[in-house]
Amino acid sequence: MKRFTIIFLILLSSCIVKNESEFSEAALNDVFITLKGDEITFQEILDKHIEKKIVLNIWASWCGDCIRSLPGIIELKSKYPDIVYINLSLDKSITNWKLGIENLQLKGEQYYMKSGWEGPFGEFLHLSWIPRYLVVDKNKKIIVFNATKSTDELIEKSLKK
Repeated sequence: MKRFTIIFLILLSSCIVKNESEFSEAALNDVFITLKGDEITFQEILDKHIEKKIVLNIWASWCGDCIRSLPGIIELKSKYPDIVYINLSLDKSITNWKLGIENLQLKGEQYYMKSGWEGPFGEFLHLSWIPRYLVVDKNKKIIVFNATKSTDELIEKSLKK
């Protein structure tokens, strides 16, 4: 029984995602693709929004949970229009990503995660599920790290501040 308890605790602790407050250097230097096909680092994406709070939506057009969460994002945008909303796609191809944006009429900034799930950005997030939401404050500190629902009360609380 003692051996089982130890194994259980080890497995449980390996599933816990540490809440980061700052992006790693590798995550900041990870390369994304713009809708025009240009490459841009995550740092450059953040730098476009000096003194702005940001909601990051990690999603894919094939992800049913991601699509079902879109009304929650639309509601947040209507309540908090001064917030920047950035969508980071894990679609399987750039073509599918662009078709998904068009078909879903997705608003906000759009970027394709070139390095995918296992790249520096995905690794930093310990990505195992999407959708995934982060909120970044005006100083580029992460204030919500591991929300998996657009209706998570932590997201709204952080936007009210």
